[in-house]
Amino acid sequence: MDERKNLFLFYKPDEELEKEINQLRNIAKENGFQIVNHVNDANIIVSIGGDGMFLQAVRKSGFREDCLYLGISTKDILSLYCDFNLNDIDNMIASIKNDNIEVRRYPTIQVSIDNQSPFYCLNECTIRSSIVKTFVMEVFIDHTHFETFRGDGMIIATPTGSTAYNKSVRGAIVDPTLPCFQVNELASINNNMYRTLGAPFILGKDRTLTLEIVQDGNDYPIVAMDNEAMSISNIKKVEIQLSGRVIKTVKLKNNSFWEKVKRTFL
Repeated sequence: MDERKNLFLFYKPDEELEKEINQLRNIAKENGFQIVNHVNDANIIVSIGGDGMFLQAVRKSGFREDCLYLGISTKDILSLYCDFNLNDIDNMIASIKNDNIEVRRYPTIQVSIDNQSPFYCLNECTIRSSIVKTFVMEVFIDHTHFETFRGDGMIIATPTGSTAYNKSVRGAIVDPTLPCFQVNELASINNNMYRTLGAPFILGKDRTLTLEIVQDGNDYPIVAMDNEAMSISNIKKVEIQLSGRVIKTVKLKNNSFWEKVKRTFL
């Protein structure tokens, strides 16, 4: 991290928050960092808020692999992506100076809709009905037909995203050191006409998941990338796979993924 000195601060403008951020700016400058005004000039991108703000920082900056991301929480409770607290900047600086930090690499998935340029997700891609009506998808794994799904939709989660929406519908929590992604159903219908696995399943790094939307009058599902919904109409096919792109994050050495899981859920 020694050679990375250009910081871009990503946050939602707020009059009260600005006072604390000004303090952060001053401390950063005193320790040899430069605050830049454009994200493209940064080699460290600092999100200030919570996990949602961190996801937005990664998305709005283009999922850059040539810089580090650092999450600072504005609340007393730290979150999955935020190892530091805005109310304890001294501890953050001390951790950096005392080499108590490390860079962890989180996998992302890439999502291609109707063969267009792919989108990237750090948490999950969610495909669900936009109206109070189920819809049908033909599910393929590596172009081999797997099942015909009818229900509210599906969540395709990364390992870090496995603790979010995926967990709320009884998905498995997956160690982020595993290069994989998880597929989880939302209210699937199982009867004599439609039959699904009825359980989450995990695909390895070389697998491709293809979802073909059956055009039966409900072919305008909502597609959400992390915490941002995409407005795309008349979707016919969605292809999802693990991307080769990883997000490098600055973390405390003594605050592992599983320590965060324990702190959050147990």
